[in-house]
Amino acid sequence: MRVLVTAASKHGATAEIAVAIAESIEHTGHHAVVARPEELASIEGYGAVVLGSAVYAGHWLEESRAFVKRHHAALVTMPVWLFSSGPIGDPAKPDADPVDVSSVTTATRARQHRLFPGRLSKHQLGFAERAIVVALRAPEGDFRAWNQIDAWGREIGRALDAESGVKPETTPAGESAA
Repeated sequence: MRVLVTAASKHGATAEIAVAIAESIEHTGHHAVVARPEELASIEGYGAVVLGSAVYAGHWLEESRAFVKRHHAALVTMPVWLFSSGPIGDPAKPDADPVDVSSVTTATRARQHRLFPGRLSKHQLGFAERAIVVALRAPEGDFRAWNQIDAWGREIGRALDAESGVKPETTPAGESAA
């Protein structure tokens, strides 16, 4: 099955999560394509979509919200998973879902939403963003949980297998031979 993995990313960290999810889905035997939401005029030919966004001030980026509006009719006919990236620190804060997730989940009939910790590199920020980070005393660093991201991507691949009744090809060791 062709799976579209698309995410709006302001400074690249969320885009890197999208690539990791696609790689994990591919390990289950599916073909995953990564593209930016604003680049997609059509989602025809995909059997499932994983849609994500970086979170700023509790909201998804406009590119992902606009993607949902543009492709709503197609999204409700296929399996959709959502993810957000943004919390930072240890423990990651904020730990609540972004404000938009409930409406995006309803609009897409998404099966699941995952909130993954993000990355903060102060040198990538503009003046206003740096001021906010200083005011909030936000910690700099890469807090992304790669093992959790990989496990979730593989979980999506297995869910697609279960729905289609397809058993992934396995090696003698019992691992997927994707």
